[in-house]
Amino acid sequence: MERIALVLLASVLFSSLQRSADASVSTPTLAGNRTAPNFTRVDLHRRTVSLSDYRGKVILLNFWATWCAPCLAEVRRFAEWQRKYGGRGLQVVGVSMDDEEEPVRTAYQRYGLNYPVVMGDEKLGESYGGVLGLPVTFLIDRKGKVRFEYRGATDLNIIEREVQALLSGR
Repeated sequence: MERIALVLLASVLFSSLQRSADASVSTPTLAGNRTAPNFTRVDLHRRTVSLSDYRGKVILLNFWATWCAPCLAEVRRFAEWQRKYGGRGLQVVGVSMDDEEEPVRTAYQRYGLNYPVVMGDEKLGESYGGVLGLPVTFLIDRKGKVRFEYRGATDLNIIEREVQALLSGR
């Protein structure tokens, strides 16, 4: 009897935790058609990166940090998408909100990132409506318009479907 009660209690707790985890996953926000603010920064390879250089591509702009667990899960997938969809016109651009570059370099190598990563700051975050929590991701269409905004941990399958739709011209 005690064992059955324990199993039931564990089941209820697991269901409750699962609902809480699901509730913390954000959903995309339609961002309207505002033009993505341009910026020019130097990436981790000391190359100049200007967002406007990627006009004509679908851009996944991701604000992240090395201390953010959901961010690290995302950057791995974003590297996969860069490999998978780069030939079709996707360009992932990472903006690290870390205070120092060294942990970002380490994460870049550890997670096999294959897209430009620049260091961000409060001013750059504010130009995108404020980056108060991480991760924050923007999907920008080929004309430079912000189409979707994702704040917080997001179902990556949703983002991938939107990437595919924008690549297909929908």
